[in-house]
Amino acid sequence: MRLSRILFATLFMVLAQLALLDGSARAANNDPVVLVHGFLGFGPDRFPRSGFLYWGGYGDLAAHLRTYKGPHTVFTAVVGAIASNRERAAELYAQIKGGCADYGARHAAAGRLGKAPACWAADPQHNPMGYPPALYPPWDAQHPLHMIGHSQGGTTIRALVELLEHGDPQGGDGELYRGGKPGWIRSVTTISAPHNGTTLRDAVLDILPDLRSPLRDWLLADLANWELAPDGARSFNAWARTSPRVHYFSVGTQATEAGAPCCNATDRRIAPLQNRRYQYPRSDMFAYYKTYAGEWIVPSMLQHGMGGYTQDGPGRVRIDSSWFANDGVVNTSSMRAPAGHPVRDFDGTPVPGIWNYLGTYRGYDHFDVLDWPHEGPSAEPIYERVSDILFAL
Repeated sequence: MRLSRILFATLFMVLAQLALLDGSARAANNDPVVLVHGFLGFGPDRFPRSGFLYWGGYGDLAAHLRTYKGPHTVFTAVVGAIASNRERAAELYAQIKGGCADYGARHAAAGRLGKAPACWAADPQHNPMGYPPALYPPWDAQHPLHMIGHSQGGTTIRALVELLEHGDPQGGDGELYRGGKPGWIRSVTTISAPHNGTTLRDAVLDILPDLRSPLRDWLLADLANWELAPDGARSFNAWARTSPRVHYFSVGTQATEAGAPCCNATDRRIAPLQNRRYQYPRSDMFAYYKTYAGEWIVPSMLQHGMGGYTQDGPGRVRIDSSWFANDGVVNTSSMRAPAGHPVRDFDGTPVPGIWNYLGTYRGYDHFDVLDWPHEGPSAEPIYERVSDILFAL
């Protein structure tokens, strides 16, 4: 009888230890995740009738991340649809922590005070103005966040890291511009982000001067336009440093293929004749992107599209054939890491202070990776992979 009790107690202790080890293996941390949308992005309440979401289309990637090996806390932030990285970072900070967005002295000096600052309530119980509640008021070094950004959402997060850690004395005396907040962001993951800009503007704007669409609004969007172009991105990259304290991950997407005489996966109606030197849109790429993602702007044939655009002007970022592959909006090479910043291919061991590239997902255009309606595989496995990495840090 006594032996049975000892064996039972021993078995119980072993099972308890295995349970603890399993829990540790599944989640070394359970810090909240904040999703940050890209240029022209929108919040979850934008299309209430259809239920269409930025993160997931008619599905819900945020909800999936909450339950995948969860539960996890996942927030979806909403920042300026057409705004600079610094403006969006100011809104992101206030939205998470609470308070009104402080756009800083630079913003005022540039005459960009046309809109009232967005505000969020840190304490919903004391909220006489009826502001929406802040996402995560406890946020600090003891309560860090994982941040995932799609497209310009990725560079917005980089601006936020720079301001949190180093501040900006010329930005003003607001809390965001004082710096001294290392450790507030545990990880940064960028998906299809234009770290080195996109040739979309240079390739498209001059040939389509009368285009009236959200695309043209993007291309003409003042500071955001400058930062999203290769020359502006170079200046941004010199300012927004890669922090040695943060784990960085990046994901690339590609929806073009090298030219071939026949039988590749490109849309032959758009490009029946192809040159091996250039890139052409896949047949499953979103139709609107196909007109400028390949060798030529369709139907012009007077201007190279993203798949064939080069330039080597004095003082400008050199654009060569390494930029040709793209996802219809951003050049794939630009998604890997900011030029001049440390980068490595991810080998299963995350290294802080360096960009860990998770690889290029071929066949995904710029919004396929958000699981907007498209042919081909779901984007969920990409986010599951990211989730596995983040919660094991």
